[in-house]
Amino acid sequence: MPDHIVRALSTDGTIRAFAAITTNLVNEAQKIHNTYPIATAALGRTLTAAAMMGAMLKGEQDILTIQIKGDGPLGGVVAVADSRANVKGYVHHPHVELPLKPNGKLDVGGAIGRNGYLSVIRDLGLKEPYVGQVPLATGEIAEDLTLYYARSEQTPSAVALGVLVDVDLSVKASGGFIIQLMPEADDKVAEKLENVISQLSPVTSMVSEGMNAEDILGKILKDFEWNISEKIDTRYECGCSRERIERALISLGKKELEDIIEEQGEAELTCHFCNKIYHFNKSELGALLEKSTR
Repeated sequence: MPDHIVRALSTDGTIRAFAAITTNLVNEAQKIHNTYPIATAALGRTLTAAAMMGAMLKGEQDILTIQIKGDGPLGGVVAVADSRANVKGYVHHPHVELPLKPNGKLDVGGAIGRNGYLSVIRDLGLKEPYVGQVPLATGEIAEDLTLYYARSEQTPSAVALGVLVDVDLSVKASGGFIIQLMPEADDKVAEKLENVISQLSPVTSMVSEGMNAEDILGKILKDFEWNISEKIDTRYECGCSRERIERALISLGKKELEDIIEEQGEAELTCHFCNKIYHFNKSELGALLEKSTR
C-alpha cells in the first residue's frame, strides 16, 4: 500500500481529522539510519506525526520541525516536514537497546526519557519562526503531542502513532491519526469521540489488517457525518544537494573556512537526514572562501 494521508472534516465543522499510513517511508528511514527497533519506533512515530502536521501547513514553502530531547539513551529525535508531507529525520543514537516493557512493547518512553521537552517549530517565511514547546509527558511521543496541542495551541486533540518492527529490523506497519475538536464542538461530541477512540485497536493492528487511512477515519468517525477534504501522498525525501552544503560552508565565514583549509586541507560533511557524504578538496574550499569574502 502506498504511503498516504487523508484529511477529513465533520459536516457540522466540529471535528478535524487526519490519518496516515507511513510504512514505506519509515522503512526507508530505518535503512538510511540503520536503526535498531526502539530507535525505529521513536523515529517512525515522529516522522508520522510530522507528515500529518506538515499537511496542515498552508503555505507552499512552509516547513515544520519536531524536536524531541530527553534524558534517555536515544538522546533526541528530529523530524522535518513540508506542506506536501515530504518528511525526513534522524535519531541521535540509532543503536540503542532496552528490555521490552511488561506488556511486550518497545519502551520508547524509556529510550527518550521523561525529563526533557518536545518542540514544534513552524517556519512560515516570516521574520521569526513560530516555536511551541512543552515538557515531555511520557516520552511515548503521541501523548507528548497531545499535551503540546492542549497547551501550546489550545486545541483538544487525540494523537495515536504506531510502528511495528519485524524480526529482521524492517517495518511491518506504521501509521497514526490526529483528531481535533474545533471551537464549535460541545461536550457531547467530545464524549462520543472519547468512547470510540478508547475502544480502538492499536494503529499498527489496523494497518497490519490492510486498513488504509480512510478506513481508520471511518472507524473513528463512525458516529458522525464527515467528508474527506484531501488525500495526499507522503514520502521520505531529504532534498539535500551539494549547492546547499556549499552555502552552509560559506555561511561559516572567512575565518572558519581559512582555519579548515590551513588545518585540514579538505572537508567532508555528512547529511544528518540521508547520510550522503559531500567531500571538498583544498581548491574547492578556496573557491568557497573567495565567495565568502565577496
